[in-house]
Amino acid sequence: MRHFSRWGLTLLLLGTVALQHPLTRATAQVVEFRMPPTPRPAPPVLEADPTPPAFVAREPAEADATFATPVPVTSWLEAQIALARAGFSSGPIDGVGGAQSATALRAYQESHDLPATGVLDSATSAKLVLTTPALTQIVLTAEDLAQLQPLDPTWLGKSQQSALAYETALELVAERTHASPNLIRQLNPEFDWAEPTAGTPLVVPAIPRLPKTKKAARIIIQLAAHTLELFDADGGMLAHFPVSIASRIEKRPAGELRVTVVVANPDYTFNPEAFPESEEARTLGRKLMLPPGPNNPVGLAWVGLSLPGYGIHGTPKPEQVGRTESHGCFRLANWDAVTLLDFAWIGLPVVVEP
Repeated sequence: MRHFSRWGLTLLLLGTVALQHPLTRATAQVVEFRMPPTPRPAPPVLEADPTPPAFVAREPAEADATFATPVPVTSWLEAQIALARAGFSSGPIDGVGGAQSATALRAYQESHDLPATGVLDSATSAKLVLTTPALTQIVLTAEDLAQLQPLDPTWLGKSQQSALAYETALELVAERTHASPNLIRQLNPEFDWAEPTAGTPLVVPAIPRLPKTKKAARIIIQLAAHTLELFDADGGMLAHFPVSIASRIEKRPAGELRVTVVVANPDYTFNPEAFPESEEARTLGRKLMLPPGPNNPVGLAWVGLSLPGYGIHGTPKPEQVGRTESHGCFRLANWDAVTLLDFAWIGLPVVVEP
């Protein structure tokens, strides 16, 4: 088996594995949107701190599958991967230190008793380490490619599809490895994404599923910061995710809610009354049931809340999480929503702060 050195400092390809979908279909979940009580207005979002040096590629070389001693991160690519492995999501991994990366790093620093600067300084990189290589190798299977299908642009058309699956191989690989499509292209410059072939090795970020080491005791959503964080009973942070919130202040819930339902790979009930900006919705005159899939409007997970019609869910557009706003629910990247499913339980408190 061929291995590679770190990408930046040390890149190692761990081996060849086939892509596997993490979820199975669950019972359909009806999503309604209703007007909650008017919350307090949110303060402005703070600017991110300056970013550390950019990631630089080096030639591959032979290396062991694991590091003899933990290796400190030295670039934003390595930092984003190490953060994701620790449960601190910076959104799609892209190797660029933007606002969401700085926010995730700041949360990591706070939880590890480091100065919360959002800067990849020597003290942080000494603690934020890699125990295995940052990158790995996967292959697309014939089954993966056979499941791709175009996404109909209309709500009616979507409701008539067999599944709201990935549209392209690039979308599939990027989302299943928590990465931006641009990074996947950069790591695989010779691969023909317009005519993908099964069995070709692809270099991707190595992000295993986050282990559930402790039970979640509460979720805290900070509206101004656009973050959702999981905590255990002792106040330790289990996970940190960027999140999109309602565009209209009066649709943003506030105070304490509770989880009422947890659904993997949900259906979605399209209610035209919730989309007055849509010309199709204004003329449709009826609700539609949309099938499951990563391009379902609520993505791969639905965590319903005690406020009717509200929930935490995935999205078909992970690159927009934390940057655009929703009709009222809390949107996560699909991979973060899937992680949340592992920790969520009926009755889990959800505290929404300004």
